[in-house]
Amino acid sequence: MGETFWKDHSVLLNKDEENELEIFGYKTQGCRKALCIAGYILSCGALLLLFHWKPEWDVWANCTRCSLEEADVVLLRTTDEFQRYTRKKVTWIDLSTLALSVGSSSDGPLVADKDSVINRAIMKPQLKMRCIQVQKIRYVWDFSVKEFKKVGSLEDSNTCQNIHHKFGGGLTREERKIRQLVCGPNAIKVEIRPIWKLLLKEILNPSYAFQAFSLMLWLSQGYIEYSVAIIILSTISVGFTVYHLRQQSTKLHNFVEEHNKVRVTVCTKSEGCKELESFYLVPGDLFLLDGKKLALPCDAVLIEGSCIVNEGMLTGESIPVTKTPLPLTESLLPWKMHSMEDYRSHVLFCGTEVIQTKPTGRGPVRAVVLHSGFNTAKGDLVRSILYPKPVKFKLHRDAFKFIIALSIIGMFGLIYTLFVFVSHKKPVADVVAMSLLLLTLPVPTILTSALTTNTLHIQRRLKKKKIFCIKPQRINICGQINLVCFDKTGTLTENGLDLWGVVPSEGSWFQKIHKFPSSTPLPWGPMCGAMASCHSLVVLDKKIQGDPLDLKMFEGTHWEMEDSSTTLDGAGAVGTCVVRPGLKASSAPIEGIAILHQFPFSSGLQRMSVISQKIGEEHYDLYMKGAPEIVASFCRQDTVPSNFLKELKTYTSQGFRVIALAHKVLNLGKDVDMSNLERMEAESGLAFLGLLVMENCLKQETKPVLRELAAARIRSVMVTGDNLQTAITVARNGGMIHTASKVILVEANEPEGSTPASIAWRVAEDCKANTAAPHELCANTEEEITLEVETCNYHFAMTGKSYQVIRKHFSSLLPKILVNATVFARMSPVQKSSLIEEFQKLNYYVGMCGDAANDCRALKTAHAGILLSEQEASMASPFISQILTIQCVPELIREGRAALVASFAVVKYLTLCNLIQFVGTSLLFWQLQIFGNHQYLIQDMVIILPVCLTLSLSEAYPKLAPYRPPSQLISPPFLLSVILNVCFTVIMQTCGFLLVKQQSWYVTLASQRHCSPENQNMSLSSPGQNSTGSGAPSMVLSYEDTTLWSLSSINCIIVAFVYSKGKPFRKPIYTNYVFSILLALQLAICLFLLLADIDAVYSRMQLLCMPVIWRAYILLMLLVNFCVSLFTEDVILENKHLCPLVKAWFGYQSNSQYRKWQRMLQRDPNWPPVNAKDFVAKNTEEVYINPTYEHTDKD
Repeated sequence: MGETFWKDHSVLLNKDEENELEIFGYKTQGCRKALCIAGYILSCGALLLLFHWKPEWDVWANCTRCSLEEADVVLLRTTDEFQRYTRKKVTWIDLSTLALSVGSSSDGPLVADKDSVINRAIMKPQLKMRCIQVQKIRYVWDFSVKEFKKVGSLEDSNTCQNIHHKFGGGLTREERKIRQLVCGPNAIKVEIRPIWKLLLKEILNPSYAFQAFSLMLWLSQGYIEYSVAIIILSTISVGFTVYHLRQQSTKLHNFVEEHNKVRVTVCTKSEGCKELESFYLVPGDLFLLDGKKLALPCDAVLIEGSCIVNEGMLTGESIPVTKTPLPLTESLLPWKMHSMEDYRSHVLFCGTEVIQTKPTGRGPVRAVVLHSGFNTAKGDLVRSILYPKPVKFKLHRDAFKFIIALSIIGMFGLIYTLFVFVSHKKPVADVVAMSLLLLTLPVPTILTSALTTNTLHIQRRLKKKKIFCIKPQRINICGQINLVCFDKTGTLTENGLDLWGVVPSEGSWFQKIHKFPSSTPLPWGPMCGAMASCHSLVVLDKKIQGDPLDLKMFEGTHWEMEDSSTTLDGAGAVGTCVVRPGLKASSAPIEGIAILHQFPFSSGLQRMSVISQKIGEEHYDLYMKGAPEIVASFCRQDTVPSNFLKELKTYTSQGFRVIALAHKVLNLGKDVDMSNLERMEAESGLAFLGLLVMENCLKQETKPVLRELAAARIRSVMVTGDNLQTAITVARNGGMIHTASKVILVEANEPEGSTPASIAWRVAEDCKANTAAPHELCANTEEEITLEVETCNYHFAMTGKSYQVIRKHFSSLLPKILVNATVFARMSPVQKSSLIEEFQKLNYYVGMCGDAANDCRALKTAHAGILLSEQEASMASPFISQILTIQCVPELIREGRAALVASFAVVKYLTLCNLIQFVGTSLLFWQLQIFGNHQYLIQDMVIILPVCLTLSLSEAYPKLAPYRPPSQLISPPFLLSVILNVCFTVIMQTCGFLLVKQQSWYVTLASQRHCSPENQNMSLSSPGQNSTGSGAPSMVLSYEDTTLWSLSSINCIIVAFVYSKGKPFRKPIYTNYVFSILLALQLAICLFLLLADIDAVYSRMQLLCMPVIWRAYILLMLLVNFCVSLFTEDVILENKHLCPLVKAWFGYQSNSQYRKWQRMLQRDPNWPPVNAKDFVAKNTEEVYINPTYEHTDKD
């Protein structure tokens, strides 16, 4: 019974998806709720604020556990390491208001699609549904499986035939109403959040709550000036944050709003076709695409005709993409599984623009709504911006612990104050006020504002360098990046490709290469026909547009393309693309070629095909182009040259990009429906035509940047969809792999029959001359990377297929491989993202730089994704660089390091200043005294506040250091820096406090200032708020107060100088002109107040004049403190030569997973395997190794 209850109490929502959540059921209890309301009132809202920060406490306090079926409140918890909680209320959808013709007592389904979750979620006879709304997605309670299920999409279980038959004729009017009520409107609504809401959310942050408490305390004590200054600063800080959030909210609102008011023609079974606003679309609706340009308002699957769309809005690539209809087949597989990775070629994604439609003879282009609202691809992108995944960063976690530690120090101060003031029998009001004052002193109240200012400075500098940031919290993380993944084409190499040559194949032999440019055009033949027709180019605005590779290939034939809107004579339907020989083309025995159907390219399939027809002929031709290994696998083996692999390696080893072409004659008969052809069947038994060799040069900036990153001990990894050998060559040419380094190819295969999964290791052929025994190869640790001497190194290289097999069957080997893997080729978008996650599991801070649609998923997964795009408003990545080279990567890392160092400096500085004040105030409390309001004001307003606002103005150092700045607040260097400086402060202030009492001129209650003879009889009472009436001892005026104030004020300036470290992460302090001038002015003011004998000034500041000799002693103490502090910080704590010795002395080793693996592999004499083959044992994780296995040249 208990097990059943717990099972019903919680389940997983979105199981195995990226946004997986645990959901728990709770029922509200009236008595508990009444007690909580009483608690809110008695605590003056403090309990309510606590529940706002901790929603799980709110649910636990107000509700009792129950099954999800009975719950009226659910508690959601993320399944990641952060385990964040969210509270949601269960609501009801009432369908009885729709006046349905189907009776409530009927057992029949309300929705024609029997598999729809809507039918399983309706409670009869009431006709009601239970639902929750989580991150803009609606879930309804499925009574059959007792889980909440997502609505707003067609079920993935539908087959191709189901989609055509169930939805090809449209929905009924009644079903549309039901779906509208259940699924909600088809709109991605992002409200421009009111400023008051943004303000309230920001102000309710715990740091601002503490700040508000401190301000109320200070104002009650008459500390008005500084309180007002903090209010102004916090207002400015909150204002900037709110402005940024409002700007993002507006940008996001504008990004989505234009697609919420599109008019589309919807077809229903009962009412025919009529024009509606897209707001009313529901999953399953059938709508028409009439040829006009249309911004798609939903995700839809194409079932009739084809069209050309621009997906640049979502991907950043403004390249026309051809979409083909979903085939009408009798396959029992779900439609996505049937289409495999090609399914995206049938889907029109929300937010993309339909540029051109190509109807068939049966009527207009038709599509079925697949997803609506936030369930769409665009909705998913918007939700990822609205609800970003938290990034694990030690600074954020340690900052909270650090504040707790300072609060504990404040608690000790509170206890100390209670003891002192109570023992002297002071009034309760004074005891409480002074205790709370010392409680708040150690915790920096302006820390949040100061760190926000720091981020704003860095953002401004990045913007000047044309790097735009939509997630400012990621800037600090950039300072920790130690591995960068690069896409190849368009990122490391030029975006455009040049046609270098064509290697035709005839009679299973490669023929003489035809190079480009050439004085003689490419002769007519199947190869020329393939190059002229096997592409996805279109004519738009009288200009041929499409993929750059397709464009170069087509230009090489000197053929011409007609506008696809032209009606052909006997060569196909309206919208068929026709290519004809141009004036410079070789003579051809045909008038032209009509491209009738496309099987589009996808990065997962790594190929594309077209079905064409020569004008005037009856038979059809199928042409294929794609990755050579893939194309060869579809060809008849007797047509593939025996030296295929050798010839391919000849070109790929020189860095060329190689594409293979193939051909097949199709006998389909007349009036065949191309859209229903099975792709796999059509693409079988091809004849190999030859190789297309494209030249793709490295960008001019690539090699220097990769060299700079290597010098900084930042790993560079190539993750590309291109050929493995090409990628290795580019990696060598770019400097990722040193010329003397070994490249070990890792090839893994899935199990086949009785043969278990296998993994083979062999040295790449260009490295065989340098092959060494395993023990002669050393691990590629960051400490050993040098550009000049890299003679003992190895790198792993593999394809996406091998990576997938290793991840599935050899998971224990994956970390060992990843710490030295440099080249990943033929990687799909999902594999790229998965690889970055695996690197992150090894505790790498991963950057990703790419320029294409294939990289968007990986860009979001990485700690710092950088999209090379000219569109500043692109939302596919946290960072967007308008500099279209990888030069932006070191720039971002430099600024990230500068931001991180500045953040640490601000935290340390504010902590030290607050503790300096804490120590001074504690000493004065011993004799029931306190610093005056104006004394605090000078320290806080003139010294501390301006330093915090200008400390981060120092620019990033131009050269990347070969090590990273610290990322942990709770670390020995940071803690030692704070603790030692606090000790120096305690010693100096205690000495000043005690020594002043020993002076011959010292009196306990000074009655005269002794500034000048004429002011001997001046009254000591002060206009300050803390002075007492005549005849009573002053709480401020004393020699101890004057001494401690001078020591603490100048000490704050000393700390600012010591912590404003420049090289190696920031430029020297003197380059920060504002900060340098500021420190000089602050020092001048403090020295003036210490040395000047002006009664008016001293009276206002509540200071006493002291003998010159004592002032000299104060300066001497400060000088000694400065020298000791500077020596400790620069010579001991920041000494990069001393640090390794100390670590070695104490036996300290990094706990990062990749470091542990590197150390382990260095000690392993059998790693890396060379010329070995491993098998995974069945039903075990054991790996059998055959070290004598040798690869042949055939492999």
